[in-house]
Amino acid sequence: MSYIPHSEEEIREILRGLGLSELKDLFSHIPPELFADAFDLPKPRSEEELRRYFEEHAKGIKLPLSFLGAGAYDRVIPSVIWQILERGEFLTPYTPYQPEASQGTLQALFEYQSVIAQLTGMDVANASMYDGASATAEAVLMARNIKQKGKRVILSRALHPLYRAVVRTYLRGYSDEIEEIPFTSEGTTDLNILRDTLKKGDAHALVVQYPNFFGVIEPLEEIGKLAKEYEVPFVVVADPVALALLKPPAHFGADIVVGEAQQLGVPLSFGGPYAGFFATRREYVRKMPGRLVGMTKDARGKRAFCLVLQTREQHIRRERATSNICTSQTLIAIANLLYIALLGKEGLKEVAVQSLSKAHFLKRELIRRGFEELFSGAHLWEFALRHPRAEEIYEKLLGRDVVFGLPLSRFYPELKGSLLLAVTEKRTREEMERVLSLVDELL
Repeated sequence: MSYIPHSEEEIREILRGLGLSELKDLFSHIPPELFADAFDLPKPRSEEELRRYFEEHAKGIKLPLSFLGAGAYDRVIPSVIWQILERGEFLTPYTPYQPEASQGTLQALFEYQSVIAQLTGMDVANASMYDGASATAEAVLMARNIKQKGKRVILSRALHPLYRAVVRTYLRGYSDEIEEIPFTSEGTTDLNILRDTLKKGDAHALVVQYPNFFGVIEPLEEIGKLAKEYEVPFVVVADPVALALLKPPAHFGADIVVGEAQQLGVPLSFGGPYAGFFATRREYVRKMPGRLVGMTKDARGKRAFCLVLQTREQHIRRERATSNICTSQTLIAIANLLYIALLGKEGLKEVAVQSLSKAHFLKRELIRRGFEELFSGAHLWEFALRHPRAEEIYEKLLGRDVVFGLPLSRFYPELKGSLLLAVTEKRTREEMERVLSLVDELL
């Protein structure tokens, strides 16, 4: 609840009614020695500073310091988000099967769709997907449905390796071929090889990530032109926080924009539950998977919300379903909405700018200590570094309660000796200095 104080006029009216002349007369029954002109209190702290204070003083709780990204990020989450979500109206309902009884949930999902459409620049967004990986795979199937010919799916090798694995799983049983386009020394998709692949004329989907798995910003303008030239549906896997700084994928001709929305107010939680977002152009709305909430009017002419499209096999004839995805991540999607609503446009941009600034500070300091930048392309808050002792440093820092990024050799054997690091707005100067001191000890 919010507290709205009385105005001076209201206070005077209350005092007149009580027969008192001053506000302090209300407390005349309290001994005067209990009042003080000044209090020796500590300086006020932000919500995040208070959270850290109690975590540090709680017995038995020791949280690791994380510089791990790769699709899941340790960000500041305003406490009010989960206070609201734990209300019964949001926490306990399963799904809005009865629109007339679910107007609040439906309105929240409509607003969620609206902010996702604004972030991506697309015309329409659905009411969320399971996660970023399944949203990417569903986008490939939708692109297949749009093109309706061709047998090749083109994936950038700089696309998240787990997302690529899920796409392969989804395409089992189809006759499609998957071709992966290598990355350059800049860390971006090789445009020359991409053009040669598109010239074959049998592709029905092209998928790139923005920024990509290595944190490097892909040249979407050039890729979008190639997709348009060869008439291949263009799928972009986007970072929602990065879209506060970067031009939206729609600006470059994207047909479908998907991604993982964990960063928007959702804790890491050992890997889930998260939520994927999915947006597309208006002309493809009937080919989009999942649910779509619309705004209309009821029989009395009042504003109302309803599920306008549910293109799934449970609701229409199986052979006409666009997807077998069954449930949206309603609770997590509403957390995403609350996060964006609380921060606003400028707040989300500030999160991105702080993350970017801190990442470049840490990278600069690590380079001074002998690390080398793996790729020359521009990045935001995620970057790859190499060092002859990278894996050793990673393992030893784990023993010191520091998750020092991700060893890239897990997914890219040729990148042995490299780490992918992420720095968010949550990381403080003191934390980064502490890690740098530990690195100094090891080196």
